[in-house]
Amino acid sequence: MRLNEIDYNESKPIDGYGPGFFRVGGEALEAPLVVSPAGPAAWGGLDDAETLAALAEEVDVLLVGTGAEIAHIPAALRARLEEAGLGVETMASPAAARTYNVLLSEGRRIAVALLGV
Repeated sequence: MRLNEIDYNESKPIDGYGPGFFRVGGEALEAPLVVSPAGPAAWGGLDDAETLAALAEEVDVLLVGTGAEIAHIPAALRARLEEAGLGVETMASPAAARTYNVLLSEGRRIAVALLGV
């Protein structure tokens, strides 16, 4: 088996998670949060579309982690993000964190918004 070291450039990967928190670049942060090329930041949850829409110039795809289980995001949130030009993928938060890391390692313009598990 061949192992390759992953290079995230200057971005911070999601190292782990637990009840109500995510570890980003070695630092435990309370959920909900958004992780973008600018780094991790607090997020107001599914009612806070503007924080996510502001990422439209920085990223092409936004992953939304809906907690321990996959769920639909509110129609108004999806509409606002699509209006801003963001591709939106919804999944459970653990899957969103893993997918974020993979796409980040590929050099993609990606962000993730995570609700706690």
